[in-house]
Amino acid sequence: MKKREFLTVFLLLLPVLIYFIFLFIYPFIYGLLLSLTNDEGKFTFANFIKFLSDPWDANTIWITLKIAIPATLLNVLIAMPLAYYMRHGIKGEKLISFLLILPITLGSVFVAEGMLTYMGPNGWLNKILLALKIIDKPYRFTHSYLGVLLALIIQGFPFVFLMLLGYISGIDPTLEKAASILGASRWYIFRRIIFPLWMPGIAMATSLNFVMNFTVFPSAVLLGQPSGPTRVISIAAYQWAFEKFDFHMASAIAIIMGLVELIFILIVMLIRQRFFKIVATSGGKG
Repeated sequence: MKKREFLTVFLLLLPVLIYFIFLFIYPFIYGLLLSLTNDEGKFTFANFIKFLSDPWDANTIWITLKIAIPATLLNVLIAMPLAYYMRHGIKGEKLISFLLILPITLGSVFVAEGMLTYMGPNGWLNKILLALKIIDKPYRFTHSYLGVLLALIIQGFPFVFLMLLGYISGIDPTLEKAASILGASRWYIFRRIIFPLWMPGIAMATSLNFVMNFTVFPSAVLLGQPSGPTRVISIAAYQWAFEKFDFHMASAIAIIMGLVELIFILIVMLIRQRFFKIVATSGGKG
């Protein structure tokens, strides 16, 4: 590449590099340094040790995982059959897609407020269940683990659905037709052709949705019990930062959150790797 061409490419990429440095690299390095220092600026691991050795704080990791992993798996399992059915387009697809992605436009706080109204003790859902005599007393859908889980499913499902639909729509339909002509059943086609080719998209959707769910905050505060069973790790970070004003500890908690998310993504990538040879030899997308 000539010097002039290199300079042109560099100038074109410069805004992206500046954006990436100031919004990602600098905050990460600054937070990492905060987590590894004390108030006097000395290097220490005390923040990590203090958080992990305190049962009240350390338990937030397990609490968050108990919410984030089921919500992620349910989103993927619900979105997969819908995306598979709609991969070649169906009648009313635009309307269905609009209704499915509507929660994205509402925001997490608005969704939480709506759930409090319709799923609360005096909400429509409980009134309907009581009228049908399905339950004897109002069921606790909100201010509980179930409320936070439902909120994450409602908010995260559209993202997972759109990612899975976009990926499976890119798989060459002639592969299915060829296999069908050769006598393969639908289940065999899905198991040996569609699913292996779809696996990279599933892994990507699972990883991104888990990151969203693991960093849950508004839903855990509004729909859960932030001082009890749904005290997730993000609430712990918030309390250390803005209630105790210990930004070193809060930064350490943020780093721990990132490490947990990274471990989960690595596990997903290892599972995906099992299908790599199938995908690579199928001649399709992957």
